[in-house]
Amino acid sequence: MIVAGVGCKAGTSAREIEAAIGVALSQAGVESASLGLIATSAAKADEAGLAAAAKDRGLDIVFVPQSDLEAAGSRTLTHSERVLAATGVPSLSEAAALAAAGPGARLLAPRVAVGPATCALAVGGDGA
Repeated sequence: MIVAGVGCKAGTSAREIEAAIGVALSQAGVESASLGLIATSAAKADEAGLAAAAKDRGLDIVFVPQSDLEAAGSRTLTHSERVLAATGVPSLSEAAALAAAGPGARLLAPRVAVGPATCALAVGGDGA
């Protein structure tokens, strides 16, 4: 399963989040239909743009608990001091993707940033 981990500023629109997901999929050479889930921090559970982007794609969204983000944080490829100070992990989108994709998950590429949103793709440990 491929998971799109998303990070965004407060108030980011679904369109802006969709743009980040689209760029990440394109750069990784992944078909949109291969995406199985969207993941982000539990702290972003009230972000309407995230919920709308997931609904538009017909996908569930998982709100990853802080402890799971932190456990995945050491496996991120991108390191932002600003994001680390704000979220406790070096890359929110990468940590969310890794945590939601399960044990043994790996990133397909470093996260991409498009406007106020970031997206990273992870594949589950079974490679499916």
